[in-house]
Amino acid sequence: MRIRAGAVTAGVPVLRFDRGSVVLHPAAAGDAAGAPPLPSFLRWDARIGAWRCAALHYRALVRHLVHGNIAHEDLARDYPELAFPEAHLPAPYPHQQAALEAWSHGKRGVVELPTGAGKTRLALMAMTQVQRGTLVLVPTLELVTQWCRVLSEELGVVPGVVGGGSFELAPVTVCTYASALRHADGFGNRFALAIFDECHHLSAEGYAAIAEVLIAPYRLGLSATVERPDARHRLLDGLIGPMVYRQSITALSGRYLADYHTAVEHVQLTPTERERYTAAREIYRSFRDQAALPTGSSRDWQRFVFAASRSEAGREALRAFHEQKQLAYAPEGKFARCAALLWRHRGQRMLIFTNDNRTAYALSTRFLLPLITHQTRVAERREIMAHFHAGRWPVLVTSKVLNEGVDVPAASVAIVFSGNASVREHVQRLGRILRKDGDKQAVLYELLTQDTGEEGTSRRRRLHDAYR
Repeated sequence: MRIRAGAVTAGVPVLRFDRGSVVLHPAAAGDAAGAPPLPSFLRWDARIGAWRCAALHYRALVRHLVHGNIAHEDLARDYPELAFPEAHLPAPYPHQQAALEAWSHGKRGVVELPTGAGKTRLALMAMTQVQRGTLVLVPTLELVTQWCRVLSEELGVVPGVVGGGSFELAPVTVCTYASALRHADGFGNRFALAIFDECHHLSAEGYAAIAEVLIAPYRLGLSATVERPDARHRLLDGLIGPMVYRQSITALSGRYLADYHTAVEHVQLTPTERERYTAAREIYRSFRDQAALPTGSSRDWQRFVFAASRSEAGREALRAFHEQKQLAYAPEGKFARCAALLWRHRGQRMLIFTNDNRTAYALSTRFLLPLITHQTRVAERREIMAHFHAGRWPVLVTSKVLNEGVDVPAASVAIVFSGNASVREHVQRLGRILRKDGDKQAVLYELLTQDTGEEGTSRRRRLHDAYR
C-alpha cells in the first residue's frame, strides 16, 4: 500500500530524492516480519541511518515495496501529470505503431530506426501515452532547437530548455547530455519519462551517470545505430532498458524512406603523391614493426602514440603516419572527381562530408562553398542551414557535426570525401539524405583512393545491410 499524504505517518518508511539518489528511511523498512529481503542495489548509509540507492533504481524499489505489501510514503517523485489537448499527431506508420506497442509493454527500452523513419514522432506518441513530466535528452544544441520546434508544433507545448546558457525547467524540458551531466542530480525527480535521443551517446564514458541520477520510471532510447565499437552499448540495457524494436534502412526505403543507391568512386594518387605516400608509410611501418606494436584497436593506437612520443624516430613515425593518412584522404584526384559530381548534380541539394576540418576548409576554399564545422558559431550555422533549406546555397561542406541530428529532407546527394572506419558514421551520413521528400531519389558517393590504407577503412565502414 502506498500512502500519499501531506504529513509523514509515524513509523512508515519514506522515500526521498537526494541529489541523484533515493533514500529509504527508516531502516526498519525491510526488517518487518514476513517482509521480503531488501534489494541488492540498496546500500546502508551510516551517515543518516538509512538505505540509499541510485535514482535509477527508483522504479524497482517502489515495486519491491508494493509487491511486498509494505506501506510507504513516496516523497521522492515530484513530476506532474500532463494532458496534451493541442496535440496534432498524424496516424503512425506501421513500423512506428509496432515500435510503440513493443515499448509500451514495460515502458522501458531502446528503439533503433533509420534516420528519417520517424523516431521523434514515436517519442511524441510515447509522451501522449505516459502523460507525465518528460525530459528529452539530446547531444547537440541543434537538436535542442529542433525538439523545441516539434514539441510546439505537434503537441502545443512550450518546453523548458537546459543547455547553451539556458536553465529553464518546465513539465516538458529539453536538455543536452552535457548539461544533464552537470545538473540532473538536482532535478532528477521531476520527470517520469526520460527520452534519450541518439542514445548511443549515453553509453559513452562519463555520460552513463546521467541515467543513474534520474528516477524516471519510464525510459525510451532512440538511435539509428545503437552499436558502438567499444561495446559500451551493452550498458543501455541497464540504463534505459532492452532493445524492444528495430527496423533496417533496406526494409523501409522506397515507401517510408527515399529510394537510394550508393556508389564508390575510385581515384588514383598522382606519381608525386604516390612517392610521398610510399615513403611516409614505410617510415611509419618500420617504426611500428621494430617496436613490435600490435594494430587494430583504439588501445593499440594509444600504445603506438605513447611509444612514438619517447624518441625522435617515433615522433617522425607519427608525423609520417599523419602524412600518409592525409594523402589518402585528400589527393588531387578526389578534388577533381568532386568537381565532376558537383557539375553532374548541379541544382540538387548536396552534402559533402570530410573526416577533418583541414580537408573541409580546403573544399570550401577551392569551390567557394559554405562550410559548417564544430568551430562554426551557432548564429552563423543557423544562417547557413536556413540558406541551404531554402535552396539559395544548395551545397554544404561539413566535417562531422552534421553526421547526426540534422533534419535536411531536401538533401538528395551526399559525397563522402573522407571518413573513418566507423559503421555508425557511414550509416549516419547516408541517413542525412534518406528522409522522404516526394519521389526523391537519393545517392551517396564514396570517394576512395586506391592502393592506400583507405581501402581497408572503406571495407570496415560498409559492413552494414544498407551497403549490401
